[in-house]
Amino acid sequence: MSGPLHGVRVIEVAALGPVPFAGMLLADMGAEVIRVDRVGAPAPGAGASAETDPRHRHRRTVALDLKRSEGVDLLLRLVAGADVLMEGMRPGVMERLGAGPQPCLDRNPGLIYARMTGWGQDGPLAQRAGHDINYIGIAGALHPMGPAELPPPVPLNLIGDFGGGALYLAFGIACALRERELSGTGQVIDAAMVDGAVSLTAMFHGMLAAGTWSDRRESNVLDGGAPFYRTYRTSDGGFMAVGAIEPQFYAQLLSGLELAADDFPQHDRERWPAQAAAFARIFATRTRDEWTAAFDGTDACVTPVLSMAEAAAHPHLAARRTLVPVEGAPQPAPAPRFSRTAPVPPGPPVGYSRHTDELLGELGLSTVDIGRLRADRIVG
Repeated sequence: MSGPLHGVRVIEVAALGPVPFAGMLLADMGAEVIRVDRVGAPAPGAGASAETDPRHRHRRTVALDLKRSEGVDLLLRLVAGADVLMEGMRPGVMERLGAGPQPCLDRNPGLIYARMTGWGQDGPLAQRAGHDINYIGIAGALHPMGPAELPPPVPLNLIGDFGGGALYLAFGIACALRERELSGTGQVIDAAMVDGAVSLTAMFHGMLAAGTWSDRRESNVLDGGAPFYRTYRTSDGGFMAVGAIEPQFYAQLLSGLELAADDFPQHDRERWPAQAAAFARIFATRTRDEWTAAFDGTDACVTPVLSMAEAAAHPHLAARRTLVPVEGAPQPAPAPRFSRTAPVPPGPPVGYSRHTDELLGELGLSTVDIGRLRADRIVG
């Protein structure tokens, strides 16, 4: 194994969405990640795709019944030799199981106990169910998106689960590991998707305070209100992404569309709707590939909108190996890149409970002990 986190051991209590993604990020950077599955069940959210989901790559996996004291004891024994524990239960669940922060820190005072929830460990909504769309809706991150006259679109679950959740969880873990080098002591991380989603809106809060951002959807430069920052349909049903914000880039956009600059002043907001309609009519006259070729080599900031299946074949992504084939399927390569401590190359996702005997043997359990635990369904 390589990567800047080589030597860090992470226990990942199997959970939905952001927890396995954070585990992937840490494992990509060289951390040893051990996923604790439920007895008789795949990793939550993985289902039949447990062995195809890149979030589950670079793992060893063990199945424990954490509703039984023997299973919890095995988890605590794993924790004793770990640097990090990640869990994504509702607040209080791990405490009721006997594996909350205090028992774990008693076993290992240097442990980073990282908790991932939607609403956070406290507050009026802490015990409520929710999903990405709920968290970003409350956070003010969903409202600015989409056409003014339509409901906000669903932006996949990139903003709450992965942006505001997993990335902040992984960032918090990296920060806590650094602080532990100074203090020698672990701590508990409360990572909430709603907090992370709000954090992602920092720039827009600044613009709102400065009076340069309107709370009305599709009336700003970055929300589709500006004709030079939006998408347009092409004659073959494809789309082009236009991001010509700077004046020199806007000039190249107009040149590529064969439009006179005097007729299309960039920042006359009253004329934006008419300008957007004109751009739309022009883009609809050619195919996506034809427009791609027309703007190739320019700084007009006009690019095709590719599907996930198409992205792997794009020359730029192919040159950087941003998507890597693994057993016939493309996987995102680890990001970011490092000059010395290269991340771990993508590998096949790891299915349910593949390393139970191996990991329990490392804890000192004999084959007989493991057989008894399996017969009692304490381990998978």
